[in-house]
Parts: sequence; C-alpha cells; structure tokens
Amino acid sequence: MADKSDLQNLYSLDGRVPVSKAILIGAQHVLAMFVANIAPILLICTGARYNGIIFSDMDLAKSLQASLLIAGIGTMIQLYPVWRIGARLPIVMGVSFTFAGALIPLAAEDFGIAVGAIIIGGCIEGILGLTVRYWRKLISPVVSASVVLSIGLSLLGTGINTAISSINYESGSWQNLTVAGITLAACLLFRSLLNNFGKQLYILLGLLVGYIAALLMGMINYSDIKNIVNNLGIVSFPRLFAFTPQFHLGAIINVALVYLVSAVETIGDSSTICTSVLNREITERELQGALACDGFISAVSGGVFGCTPITSFSQNVGMIFMTGIVNRFTIFFGALLLILAGFFPPIGAFLATLPDCALGGCTIVMFGSIVIAGIRMLTFCKLNERNSLIVSISLCIGLGITQVQDFFKDMPDIVYEIFANNSVAGVFVVALILNFVLPKNMENKISRK
Repeated sequence: MADKSDLQNLYSLDGRVPVSKAILIGAQHVLAMFVANIAPILLICTGARYNGIIFSDMDLAKSLQASLLIAGIGTMIQLYPVWRIGARLPIVMGVSFTFAGALIPLAAEDFGIAVGAIIIGGCIEGILGLTVRYWRKLISPVVSASVVLSIGLSLLGTGINTAISSINYESGSWQNLTVAGITLAACLLFRSLLNNFGKQLYILLGLLVGYIAALLMGMINYSDIKNIVNNLGIVSFPRLFAFTPQFHLGAIINVALVYLVSAVETIGDSSTICTSVLNREITERELQGALACDGFISAVSGGVFGCTPITSFSQNVGMIFMTGIVNRFTIFFGALLLILAGFFPPIGAFLATLPDCALGGCTIVMFGSIVIAGIRMLTFCKLNERNSLIVSISLCIGLGITQVQDFFKDMPDIVYEIFANNSVAGVFVVALILNFVLPKNMENKISRK
C-alpha cells in the first residue's frame, strides 16, 4: 500500500516520496542536463581573458565548478522560492547556450565586461518578472503554445547532433550511432516492460545501458578525473567575486536583449509544465517567480561566481512531460547533487565522462516530447482563423529565417545575433505582434472547402 501511495505522490508537487526513490529521480534529471550545462562554459571561457591574461586551465576548471553550483542553487530556488523569486514548480535550471553568441566576443575582450552585462541584464529580467502583472495579458495561450512548439522543433537538430557525436569518433560514425541506438532502444524497452516506479526511471536506466556500451567501445576516458583532482583537489570551494565588473553600455544592451529571449524560453517551459502535466494554466505568481529566478540568479551567477547566465532547461521539461513526475522533493535531490558536484570536483568530472551519443539517444525522446507538449497546448486554444494565422505565420517566419542566413545580410549585427540562430525569439516576436494587431472578431472557424 505504501508503494502505491509513493507512486501517486510522484505525480503531486508536494507529495511525500522516500529519499531512496527521490535520489534516483533527481539523478536522472542531472544526467539529462549535465553535458548541456557545462558545454556553454567551455565555449565561452575557452579563449576568454581577464586584465589581458588568457584564462588558464585552472580558470576554466573553476568556471565549470561554478556552473554546477549555480545550476543547483537556481534549481533549488525554483523549487522552494525565496520571497517572490522562484516558481515553486519542478523547473531545472542550468547554464544557457542562448547567451554564447553575445558573450564569446565580450569574454575574449575582457571577462569583466561580460560580467557587468550579465549583472545588469539579469536584474532587468528579474524586474520584468516581478512586474509580470502589467504585461502578462500580452502573452495569450496561442502565443505560449507557439513558443513551446518552436522550442521543441528547434531542439530536434540538437538531439540528432548529440546522438551522432562523441570525443573519440568523428561525427556520424557508426560507433556513435550504435551507442545512440542502443541507448534509445534501452529507454523504449525499459519504458515498455517495467512497471510502477521502475518505469519512471527509464531515462536513467537507458543512460546506464548506453554508458556501458560506450565503455565497451572505448569511448570513456577517466584521465580527466585525475587532472581535475590534481588541479582542484577532492574538495574545492568556489571562487567568489573574482572578476571586477565593467559596465559598457553597448555590451549591456546586447546581453539584455538576449535575456528577453531567455525569458521567452522560461515562459514556454514553465507554461508547458502547468498546461501539459498539471493540466491547468500557469498562475501569475508562478510566472513571476520563474522569470525573477531566471534573471536575479543569473545576476548572482555573474557577479558572485563569475559564471554565465542560467535559464530553465527544456530537456528536463521534456522528461517531466514523458514521466509525469512533478514532485518537487525528487528534483530537489537533483539540485543537491549539482551543488555537491560543485564542491566535490571528482563528482562532476565523473558525470562529464558521459558521451554525447549516449545522452543523444535519450534526448531524441525528450525533445520530441516537447513538440507534442506544444501540440497539446494548441489543442486547448481555439484554432479559429485568427489563432491559426498566428501559429502558422510565426512558425514559418521564426523557423524559416534561421535557415536562410542571407535574410540578415543588411541588418545590424545585434539582430543577427538574436534571431539568426534562435528560432524561439523569432516565433515569439512574430506571434506577439500578430496577437496584438489582428482583430479579435475575425471569423471564428476555419473555412473548410
């Protein structure tokens, strides 16, 4: 009887779940986002400089350590809010790829410039979150659904690229594809055959099978663990206030605009959890807390820890959609594992040995589920002529311009940086404009011929 009650509590925000089960669910969430959390730091900080000195291996290791710690802190605050900061929803936070294009040149010039822009931009998004009551009506259900659908569609290529990649073999090699295929098959097998609690761990179990397959094919390299321990030790405290922020207006405007894109993704992710899993609309308080956490914790990430901004992770939203598990206590242990990895470098180094192709076998399932979540959200909207135009035109323009680079050849660099590689931003802007300008009294039904 207790097991049945425990299983039911997994589908409740505040249900009581045994620690042993909560740890496994939390670990599953961490493994799903781990590689994507550290990759942006590697991209931004490799080649970065501060006071004219290029980042050393130790600087890079410290930045990676900070990325784990701030991801855990951000996730914990989303789960258990501090004042109005945090949504009280099962949102997993991590370092965002969205900012890479804007931050790489700033970090290469001086990391202090990047830190200053991160702090101000984060505060702007945080204030935007706290004032959500004044602009929330602009984000109608059809706009949210369009954004969620675009998030899912934009991630499909990422899922496939991850599945065909590893450090050891060329992209698309049969070895990478084999490991990805084994992982995907294992996930589907566990999902189909297991019952009760075991069924909810199919991602974790599939990753374990994929990891073993990668190990047998020589893809796992443990030498980096030794290097990390030699550099940081078994226990390492993060460096605080290591970079003096520099406030350059151009950099601040550039990064602040990207924060708006990050806010759109967080709106989409948090709305997906409420609409598709909790079967209700997101509340004003939840949306306020989600955005405030996204912004203010990103400002702390830059100003205190010398790390880059964080945002909600869509792959974890996909996992929640697939498993139905929304219990905050279980994801709390994922946040705790990230924080521990931040203080105990060998933990993070071991998790980093997970090959891309093994993770890719799982992300195919998770990213596809976000597309389904967007479609489900659309079914809750009345697909009359007006809403159909909003969805079709916003998706066509938002996704289309990312595939035609000449579209931006005569436009300012900032426009290119925001929209060229991020279809979510384009879909959101177009959907928002159409929702504002199209008359509300358009024909209520799509004419059928």
